[in-house]
Amino acid sequence: MSESVRMTQYAHGGGCACKIPPDELERAVSGLVGQNTGQRELLVGLDDGDDAAAVRLDGDTAVIATTDFFTPVVDCAYDWGRIAAANAFSDVYAMGGHPVLAVNLVGWPRATLPIELLTEVLRGGGDVAREAGCPLAGGHSIDDPEPKYGLAVTGLGSVDRLLRLDTGRPGTPLSLTKPLGIGVLNSRHKATGDRFEQAVAAMTTLNRAASENAVRCGVRCATDITGFGLLGHLYKLARASGVSARIDPGAVPYLDGARAAAAEGFVSGGTRRNLDWVWPYTSWGAEVAEVDRLLLADAQTSGGLLIAGEIPGAPVIGELTETTDTRLVVG
Repeated sequence: MSESVRMTQYAHGGGCACKIPPDELERAVSGLVGQNTGQRELLVGLDDGDDAAAVRLDGDTAVIATTDFFTPVVDCAYDWGRIAAANAFSDVYAMGGHPVLAVNLVGWPRATLPIELLTEVLRGGGDVAREAGCPLAGGHSIDDPEPKYGLAVTGLGSVDRLLRLDTGRPGTPLSLTKPLGIGVLNSRHKATGDRFEQAVAAMTTLNRAASENAVRCGVRCATDITGFGLLGHLYKLARASGVSARIDPGAVPYLDGARAAAAEGFVSGGTRRNLDWVWPYTSWGAEVAEVDRLLLADAQTSGGLLIAGEIPGAPVIGELTETTDTRLVVG
């Protein structure tokens, strides 16, 4: 059954490319920042748009909470479940924590898709949760015109070793733990039905090892690269830290086939909105072609970590720099 149904055809967007655009989202939450009415100490909230929220539980222990869900990014129901789960866990890893409990979030069009496909989605999510060593139990479901799946995840971390957006320092190298190009390959998959195993492998790879290496190496600033693209997430990090950033486009790794997919126009609306958002804050080198600009803004789903620091196996793609006005320099 899962082989014959093209899940991507039941959604208007796909994966993290269907996020609300960053400028609209920031306007929506602009009046909510700086609020901490709870009894526990809020360590990370809405102020800088970090990957998850964190509160001090006691002593050096922080509780990290996040949720993430999206419409199908691939046609295979089982793989979509795996990807959505890996993406949800990534928010905890991006803050230097480890997940301890997750619950399912499901929207399902009962009238158009068989319930057996939902079983495959949930099986995929469960398999990734087992790989993460995190119990996945229960959750919530609704009858929805579009299929949606994800997780709400609770994690734990060390208060003094959280990875945050606002702790970047000038002169620190920037490392990237997964190649870019997931978005354009997913767009090509949705349009043509062609399957890209390299994209599925990237999206289902947990960011656990990268996170653990970052914490072990003393890194304190990081984020994961998802729907706002490398440039969008880098701009948020640089702005929160009061720095600028330089990117060497020639050092950025890409998945096989990504450049060809971008050149042939398999570019999501989310990617173009990302590029529009960062454009006023970006200086481009003369050698940076349009296809490079699109790929650097490519809306990733379950992408890698962008780390202010160096860890084994992750290429250095740029550095944080001094600034009086946050800008991204590409080239």
